[in-house]
Amino acid sequence: MTQESNTLTDKRQFVNAVFIPLVLVILMVLSFILEKGMDWDFHTAGVYPRRIENIWGVFTLIFVHAGWSHLINNIISFFILGSFLYFFYKQIASRVMILSYVFSGLILWFIGRDSWHIGASGLIYSLAFFLFFSGIIRKHVPLIAISLIVAFIYGSMVWHIFPWQIQDPVSWEGHLAGGITGSVLSLWYRNDGPQKPVKVWENEEDESLDYLNENDEEIENEQDQQESKPA
Repeated sequence: MTQESNTLTDKRQFVNAVFIPLVLVILMVLSFILEKGMDWDFHTAGVYPRRIENIWGVFTLIFVHAGWSHLINNIISFFILGSFLYFFYKQIASRVMILSYVFSGLILWFIGRDSWHIGASGLIYSLAFFLFFSGIIRKHVPLIAISLIVAFIYGSMVWHIFPWQIQDPVSWEGHLAGGITGSVLSLWYRNDGPQKPVKVWENEEDESLDYLNENDEEIENEQDQQESKPA
């Protein structure tokens, strides 16, 4: 019965972990299909830095993509990282997701080039940097393992937070904004969510002392019994 309960709990936790990332992925795909199917152009729903009338693009740019390859790369990375976040950091996952969403877009709005910036890369970078640094900071083996997995799969991402050419078609500013956001959030929430278990050595010492005291009492009782026996 206990094993079945644990299995149901694990399944429920997995479903909860993938639910929100999956919903956002579906919205990204539907937005892209609607744009292409209706022959519309959603690029103005992206972010154009320092245009106050366009600041609302902070909330819509993740739903705009340049093409199928751009969309597929983003939704795969976002789904994996988002699921990791909700599975291993479920206590703070929604806060991290929302703050990553908003602040990666806002920082991009401040530092970006004068051009339209679209896609979910900023949010993805924020999640990747948060997962990596959170595991290192907390020094908890399962979370460190997630850090290593993120580094192994997405380690090359770090090079894309810098400009590699004068007219770089990729929004490295969006990547940088996400990296900054995720790093700051990993420090901000370092004491919230899962933590490394603390070993309480005092309990073990107390148990040892109790055991020794019990043995001493037994020895004293035996000696008293021996002394009380008639010669």
